[in-house]
Amino acid sequence: MNKKMSYSRVAGQRMNCELRRISRNLTFVARNSSTVFLFAGILVWLSGCVSSEKLQKNQYLLYSQTVRGNRAIPSADLEALIPQRPNRRILRLPLTPSLWVYQLGSRTYDKAAAQRALDAKRKEYDQFVAQPDSTQSHRKQLKRYNRQLGRLNRRVEEGNWVMRSLGEPPAYYYETDAKANAQKMQRFLYNKGFLRGKVSYTADSTTALGRRVRVTYTITENTPFYLNQITYQIADPRVDSIVRATLSRSSLLKKGDRYDADKVEAERIRIEELLRNNGYYSFTRQYIPLPLDVLDPDTARTDSTDLTPRRLNMWVKIVNPPGQSSHPVYKIGEVEVRVLRTEDRASADTVSHNGLRFYLGRQQYSMRLLDSRIFLRPDSLYRLKNYQDTQRQLFLLNQFSFANISFLDTTARRLRTRISLIPIDKYEITTEGGIFVLYQGQGYPGPFGNLSFRIHNIFGGLGTFETSVRYGIEATTGFTNVSRGAIYLAQEFGLNTSMTFPHILFPGKSRFVFNRLSPRTQISLGYTYTSRPEYGRRLLRTAMSYSWLKNNTKQFNFIVADINYLKASIKSDLVGQAFQQELDRQAALGSTIKNSFRNAFASSIGFIYTYNTNVLGQNRRANFLRISVESGGTTLNLFSKEQLRNIFQTTDASGLQYYKYLRANADFRHYIPLRSKTTLAFRVNSGLVYGYGDNKTAPYEKLFFAGGSNSIRAWLPRRLGPGSAIPYTQPEDILVPDFRAGRPGQFRYDFEQPGDILLESSAELRTHLFHLGGDINGAFFIDAGNVWTLRDVAERIGENFLFRKSGADYLPRNFVQQIAVGTGIGLRIDFSFFIIRFDGAVKVYDPARYFIYDPDRNGYVIEGKHIGERIDERYILPKFRFDKMFRGVNPLVINFGIGYPF
Repeated sequence: MNKKMSYSRVAGQRMNCELRRISRNLTFVARNSSTVFLFAGILVWLSGCVSSEKLQKNQYLLYSQTVRGNRAIPSADLEALIPQRPNRRILRLPLTPSLWVYQLGSRTYDKAAAQRALDAKRKEYDQFVAQPDSTQSHRKQLKRYNRQLGRLNRRVEEGNWVMRSLGEPPAYYYETDAKANAQKMQRFLYNKGFLRGKVSYTADSTTALGRRVRVTYTITENTPFYLNQITYQIADPRVDSIVRATLSRSSLLKKGDRYDADKVEAERIRIEELLRNNGYYSFTRQYIPLPLDVLDPDTARTDSTDLTPRRLNMWVKIVNPPGQSSHPVYKIGEVEVRVLRTEDRASADTVSHNGLRFYLGRQQYSMRLLDSRIFLRPDSLYRLKNYQDTQRQLFLLNQFSFANISFLDTTARRLRTRISLIPIDKYEITTEGGIFVLYQGQGYPGPFGNLSFRIHNIFGGLGTFETSVRYGIEATTGFTNVSRGAIYLAQEFGLNTSMTFPHILFPGKSRFVFNRLSPRTQISLGYTYTSRPEYGRRLLRTAMSYSWLKNNTKQFNFIVADINYLKASIKSDLVGQAFQQELDRQAALGSTIKNSFRNAFASSIGFIYTYNTNVLGQNRRANFLRISVESGGTTLNLFSKEQLRNIFQTTDASGLQYYKYLRANADFRHYIPLRSKTTLAFRVNSGLVYGYGDNKTAPYEKLFFAGGSNSIRAWLPRRLGPGSAIPYTQPEDILVPDFRAGRPGQFRYDFEQPGDILLESSAELRTHLFHLGGDINGAFFIDAGNVWTLRDVAERIGENFLFRKSGADYLPRNFVQQIAVGTGIGLRIDFSFFIIRFDGAVKVYDPARYFIYDPDRNGYVIEGKHIGERIDERYILPKFRFDKMFRGVNPLVINFGIGYPF
């Protein structure tokens, strides 16, 4: 014992000496770049000392695990069979900061003391529970005890706060684990058709790694086995006819495929669902016994080096229940539907409708609509799909807090069915409050509140009526030179109402075709008023839409009508006048932002298809696809231009402007899990809008934008583009000019830059860092993209989508050279119920930073015929400097968001 304490004391003294020595030399290392490698070597050596400090004799840390030799089986599938994970390292170097922190925290951790505290608290808890009491204070104290016991139990099992939240426990190497992993891999090979596959492992502990071990698993697949003949032997003739009718189109076992145990199990599940959808209520896959009979017709071949594919004959048997000559077939018997609360059971009303018996409480319901969601009908054959669709559709009505289907009796092979539904409260009020967050330097925190009122089952038709009121105040800066830097008050008020019906509102019986697809019809009416120091906007919007779900991954939305009336006004004070001048200036450069501050009428119809296999909280390979098409002002094509001008009183400067446009957008995302808590995510987003009315554009909200927390994050929201056009053409419009050097400074992005064409993509690597109240995750990302215009404006060069070389040789030759690129890192705080996200990004390639500097004109010109010094700063990443992180030519842009960017 004394020897151990003495050794620990000496080791600690040596450790402190080393740390003090390194601290004294830090300044020297920073000044002399030639010592960087020496410093890195010291860190690596120190890593070995710290990590190995508490290792016992013959105890080693797990450094890495590698799978080699496999050709047909993906390495990721084999690595997933290994439950042990080495401690996280930095840049694949033997630097494990999380392990260091864990070991530092363990120095002040006393497990025995923690266990004594837990035992004492449990004893105190048992004494408290022994005194029964139903008062509110007793229940609060009970909850307090449970929280305290939970914290103490975590302390015993996982260590103190530093060890749990900031550190990572050491990952030890055990030969028994490696042996078990090799056996699991060999079984996996067998199940994937490599029946003679072999797996071995080697453990390498080199002196360079200290007391660390590299484990290498060597895979020898050998020749695979393929299915030759598949024979089904089914004892029940009726079952035989049902199964064989589906073999050619639905069977998962195909002649010539490599043997796969997962496909065999999937075939058992398919047959089970097939029969349960044909009346076989009591059939389970246990009647398809495992292991399935498999025969190798090539048993005469004994040479293991022979790589010729081998063949397997397979027999799939379906046996009858013990002592019976066939499987029983069931039908649905009496069906009763109970829509009751507990207090309504004594006074329930009984109503019969369409063969169903309803027991209703105080609320009245549309029997026709309820009946349309119930697919279990008396005297019909039992089908699993009808059972699942009934439960799913009743739950998706959003009118019941509980929906359950049970079969009470199976006498005479008839299933007496009870559907139990508990209604939610008819009236519901919810409130929400918070503060506006800082938005890229354009706003400051301010309060907002939202009040919502809902009525469920309105008029007894299973519909929902909702109205919400929102009001917010925000301190904000202005856009113009007159208002920039001053603090003003901005207000927002919104009133929205909606009616949601659980069916398609459409004349005729065709609306009932959607009964199994969770149909909805929503009619909404909303009013929004926004007041800023420069302008005021009033928007009145009404819309009607249909939606339905084909399954859990496919959703369809049809917008029947979306009608908007906008009334905007520029304020007449000095700030408003300066803002009007800026709008005119942007319009002269080709921007359509001025249109959003004119009175306007817009209508549209559209269709949206969404395919999503991504499940929140599950790290697995998944896809997301959203395609939308929209036609604006379609009905206006029935009128001539003169008629429309008379109707809307439209002139070049006054009256209502109207829009005719076509719009399409496609958004695709792909997620690849690399490890249990590491994901590689990709996104490609594209869009096109074409305005064919008199104004040749679409409503401002329908145009495309690039930049911001969900787009190209190195640019401010909606400020990127269009194309390679610079935001301003005069030197005084650049924020930090340097005319003597002939170099532009940081651009000033004051106005949004809309476009008609959008093309952007992102790649993001997401991984878990540590736990601190919630999961702290990190990300590294690269974004690329831009927006372009279809119109050609003479005052602005480089905003068009180019397929070929431009007339000016200094401009980008095609749209590829107009794609902006940014990169950065992110931090995500995951509280499971929501995610707070911070992303910091810098520009890598800015297609707008290509100029001609003319000292005579004291400015930057973009005329191809002008002679001057050409300045190419498109590759702008080297302009980023840590000492001028937020004020340099290439500043760090911080984005705040809720949830993941894609």
